[in-house]
Amino acid sequence: RCREGIFPVVGADVDDRHGADADRDQWIRTNRSIGIAVINESPGSGKSCAYLGEFDSVHGRWGKTIAFDEAKQTLEISDGRSIAFTGESDPLEVPWSDLGCEIVLECTGAFTKMKALERAYFGERHGGTVKKVVVSAPVKEEGAVNIVYGVNHGDYDADKHRVVTAASCTTNCIAPVIYTIHNEIGVHRGSITTVHNVTNTQCMVDAPNTKKDDLRRARSGLVNLAPTSTGSATAVQLIIPDLKGKLNGLAVRVPLTNGSLSDIVLELKRPVTRDEINALLKKHSEEGPLVGIMGFEEQPLVSTDFVNDSRSGIVDAESTMVIDGTHLKLYVWYDNEYGYSCRLVDCAKMVAASIK
Repeated sequence: RCREGIFPVVGADVDDRHGADADRDQWIRTNRSIGIAVINESPGSGKSCAYLGEFDSVHGRWGKTIAFDEAKQTLEISDGRSIAFTGESDPLEVPWSDLGCEIVLECTGAFTKMKALERAYFGERHGGTVKKVVVSAPVKEEGAVNIVYGVNHGDYDADKHRVVTAASCTTNCIAPVIYTIHNEIGVHRGSITTVHNVTNTQCMVDAPNTKKDDLRRARSGLVNLAPTSTGSATAVQLIIPDLKGKLNGLAVRVPLTNGSLSDIVLELKRPVTRDEINALLKKHSEEGPLVGIMGFEEQPLVSTDFVNDSRSGIVDAESTMVIDGTHLKLYVWYDNEYGYSCRLVDCAKMVAASIK
């Protein structure tokens, strides 16, 4: 609760742009009602954290200033907010309990196993103040609940779940669309290709990569289209259990910094028309729980038009295609950084509201 306020005190362990966007764009920049106690960022420094919070090559410059106070080890924002900074590689070394943190956003990508999460964030070492961890990646193990906000956030049980994940950016893009079509029409099976901008798991120039089994990520992200894996389609099965074993997908990394596109191909349980599908998706984008989450766009837009779009995914109406009645192809745009970060914050707010 910003001590006196509305929400529990939050700490953030960040090492990717989703964590940075969630902290800086959503909270440091705009939402004073959430109390961020500490940001842990490794590798990096307080100076670089302040600099990258104020200046961003994709999302633009922020109107306020952020300075790092070396003596106090805090990020000082020009509107008066002050946030502690740590640069620990091991979250066990971050004083979450000393700072009163009840929720931690785990955005390093390094902890996707329950045992590691339990060790890192819960237990006596932290004084027991951390009650919930929200992870910015799928956790495919018993005990965690994977949430695509707007689709299955009702699956969260405050008494049962200490670890909540916001799935992935692509899962959040495709799940609302597939969920809507499956509920209204029925899906037999499907495949997904995400045309995805570069991330920091790739190299600027050819070099050995941390993903040792994925040699294509060792090639330059500046000049190549690089086919690679994505867990988004299989993660949808955690969100929509009816489709277990019926979805899979691949990714193609492209030399863009933002604005991604999911190509969804579904085999439906009954014949449909293009107009019927578009009318269905438009309706659910304008009313019900997916408002502000699933978008529907009828203008002929391109990838840069969706940078800084807070929605999880936006259906490209012009590209909807139906073949022989039951074979459906859709394009869905998304800002894989900002849109996903907004859902991460939605999940954090949901968890925060449940803490007694």
